[in-house]
Amino acid sequence: VQLQASGGGLVQAGGSLRLSCAASGGPFGDYVMGWFRQAPGKEREFVAYISRSSSTTYYADSVKGRFTISRDNAKNTVYLQMNSLKPEDTAVYFCAAKYTSRVVARTGSYHYWGQGTLVTVSS
Repeated sequence: VQLQASGGGLVQAGGSLRLSCAASGGPFGDYVMGWFRQAPGKEREFVAYISRSSSTTYYADSVKGRFTISRDNAKNTVYLQMNSLKPEDTAVYFCAAKYTSRVVARTGSYHYWGQGTLVTVSS
């Protein structure tokens, strides 16, 4: 499956952005999906996870209550709604897909990755 992330940009602190990740070339409904981010000079870190049916979601503590992950299986797309953005949210955001719902916060457990979209939050 190929993943294409979009929606990044420059936003002031306190603002909002919605990222999208469009999937093609595979049965989107078979995959669980995650969002990760990588800030300059730091390792890639888990942000959010959603199950195939959207019944289960998980979030990193740093974004809980501010970010919401969702998916539309009819549109082969997963979203990340980001509210109350902070300068420390600045990073390249990646979407990822995998088959199983185990160890969902581990970067190495995902099979497919998008190219990333840059989010910059100014103070």
